[in-house]
Amino acid sequence: MAGGFFAVQRYPVRTSHRANLQPAALERILGAHFEGVGANGEDRTATWGAISHLAVRAEGKDLQVDVTMNPKVPDEVARETIARYNRFLEEVTGYTAKERAKRLRKQAGAAEE
Repeated sequence: MAGGFFAVQRYPVRTSHRANLQPAALERILGAHFEGVGANGEDRTATWGAISHLAVRAEGKDLQVDVTMNPKVPDEVARETIARYNRFLEEVTGYTAKERAKRLRKQAGAAEE
C-alpha cells in the first residue's frame, strides 16, 4: 500500500483465551484499545494512531491480523500505538510480546527445515 507498511500475521492463542476469538469478544477487546471499531464480514476492524487499518479474525485456533501502519506519525504516537497493539495482542492471545516473539521464531525455524 502506498505510504504505509502492511503485514499479515497469525498468532497462536492459549487454550484458556480461545473464547476471545469470537467476533463479539474481538470487538469488545478492540474497543478497549483502539477506535473506529467495526465489522467487515468475519473481520473486526479498528484504527488508532499509527495504525491506519487493523483487521482481525479467528483462523482456526489462531488470531489472524492484517495491519497497515503509517510510518509518518510522530515518535510518541508510534510508541503509544505499539504499546496499545501489544496490549491488545496479549489480551486476545494470552501471550506476552516476548512469548509471541519466541513462538514466532520457533515456527520460522521449523519452516526452514
